Amino acid sequence: MSNRVVITGMGAVTSLGIGADLLWQSVKEGKSGISRIERVDVSDLPTQVAAEIKDFDPGEYIDRKELKRMDRYSQHAMVAAQLAVNNSGLDLEKIDHERLGVIVASGIGGIESLENQHKVMLEKGPGRISPFLITMMIPNMASGLIAIRFGAKGFTECVSTACASSSNSVGDAFKVIQRGAADIMIAGGTEAPVTRLALAGFCANKTMTVNLDPQTACRPFDAERDGFIMGEGAGILILEEYEHAVKRGAGIIAEIVGYGATNDAFHITAPAEGGEGGARCMKLAIEDAGLKPENIGYINAHGTSTNLNDKNETAAIKSLFGEYAYKLPVSSTKSMTGHLLGAAGAIEAIITISALRDGFLPPTINYRNPDPECDLYYIPNEGKTADITYALSNSFGFGGHNATLVFKAVKP
Repeated sequence: MSNRVVITGMGAVTSLGIGADLLWQSVKEGKSGISRIERVDVSDLPTQVAAEIKDFDPGEYIDRKELKRMDRYSQHAMVAAQLAVNNSGLDLEKIDHERLGVIVASGIGGIESLENQHKVMLEKGPGRISPFLITMMIPNMASGLIAIRFGAKGFTECVSTACASSSNSVGDAFKVIQRGAADIMIAGGTEAPVTRLALAGFCANKTMTVNLDPQTACRPFDAERDGFIMGEGAGILILEEYEHAVKRGAGIIAEIVGYGATNDAFHITAPAEGGEGGARCMKLAIEDAGLKPENIGYINAHGTSTNLNDKNETAAIKSLFGEYAYKLPVSSTKSMTGHLLGAAGAIEAIITISALRDGFLPPTINYRNPDPECDLYYIPNEGKTADITYALSNSFGFGGHNATLVFKAVKP
């Protein structure tokens, strides 16, 4: 028999606030975390807005000496992990550390360190490169640092499947516990891509908005959408075997019951026609949960505000859910958080779990102009109360990667 797996802690570092509660409160209120970019000079770039974190001081959580050896993406992860562990009430002296694992994803890892150190090499020569460049840059280091911080000696890895990365990391952690290989997993994703090189790269492949107004730039499913908005930060969840959580008296926030992962095998950036791969992914996750499509009460969509994603994800939902698709509430919270790339799925998992816990479905803000190809109920502009039991969260990434998670509410 497979183990049940529950969520007992959540931590977030986002443009909408530090901590899962602040993130959720902002999302409930329909606030936008998108603003003009200040961290780097973007005056010569077509995209000049992002969900950039302001006034973030990782030194409140991490030793200053240690900070100097960490890229910003690892700093985000470490703070979110500490917040999640605190939220879970784990007593680290009373657990089996060989059954504590970590899977923290990143799509592009320490690109800021790579960019900065490349400049050092060009200007000052290879002898001036930091001895910490490699450990700051490689995308598995967030997992490694978190394992060191919390003494996690069990199953530990890094997932990198572009924008599906952290949904894959949460799903993979779910399966590790479900099969009995761990009691507790620290899982999620982290990203710090607001750099000139990363921004220029995404501008070059024409996937980001050229709308200079932060208040209207991100408008998933809207007819006038023109590209995604980059976000930065981290989302970390504590997954725990149900009996282990009950035994220690943990507060159970939700249960994770289904996971699907597929590939489009179609194109390096574009989704398959009609969202075929996404539809299969949702179907697998729902079947893994032992459910039927009509059991799902809410979908947190990938919803990137790009032309191809939004119409193909809509098509995927209609393909799987049939007529029920038109009754099924869907929203894209990227309209508020921006797109955190490899951290997006974990942030959206936290939002989806919070929606189940509070019986409140978050909106898609900036939705003004209906698109005939996107004709579902996207919870426009204001959230709504709803007593639902199951919710689904989608993440789709470059390379054709798809990941879907299904969560179950914990009823009193």
